[in-house]
Amino acid sequence: MDQPIPARAAPPHAASPLVLALPKGRILEEARGLLAAAGIVPAGDFADENSRRLRFETNDPALDVVRVRPFDVATFVAHGAAAIGICGADVLMEFDYPEIYAPLDLGIGRCRVSVAEPAATAGRDDPSRWSCVKVATKYPNIARRHFAARGIQAEIVHLNGAMELAPSLGLARLIVDLVQTGSTLRANGLVETEVIAPVTSRLVVNRTALKTQPKRIGALVARFRMALAA
Repeated sequence: MDQPIPARAAPPHAASPLVLALPKGRILEEARGLLAAAGIVPAGDFADENSRRLRFETNDPALDVVRVRPFDVATFVAHGAAAIGICGADVLMEFDYPEIYAPLDLGIGRCRVSVAEPAATAGRDDPSRWSCVKVATKYPNIARRHFAARGIQAEIVHLNGAMELAPSLGLARLIVDLVQTGSTLRANGLVETEVIAPVTSRLVVNRTALKTQPKRIGALVARFRMALAA
């Protein structure tokens, strides 16, 4: 009786492609030059904001990219849906996933997480006397930690947008939000009173993927490192 022919190992390029999670919006615009410098060219419709696709092949058969909300990149990488991603340091601070390793600061998406309040009332009270304060933010963990370090209990009003409206409508006294130029704050009668942390975008990696596929992940990280050096 003939012996069955043993299955041959799949060549490296035939393995499931790694998935790189990229954030929609402003950071993605800045990241495109970096992707090109790293030799990563997504499918033609990747740049089309009207494309219904969310996952795109690239010029590398071992790599696909997905386009998701900036706040979701860390979740995709932490849970292993994507092996690698580009994520703002603000998101890493907010979620603090232990499953994520951030080997590279990409130096793009520069902004800051700040406290702001109405210009009309800024500086009237001494914050060191506060025992609690109502804060509108999409960063509840960052805000709580920041005020707790000052002995202040933060009552959080969790909003996903239009934070600048909260003080004028009596929803909260302060806001904690991402600030780039400050023009939106000024347009809504607010002033930036404290910078909690500067923010840039980082290359992030799933720790398990790095352990199980060190050569593939390491090679991809090296491409980004070389792109930064160039």
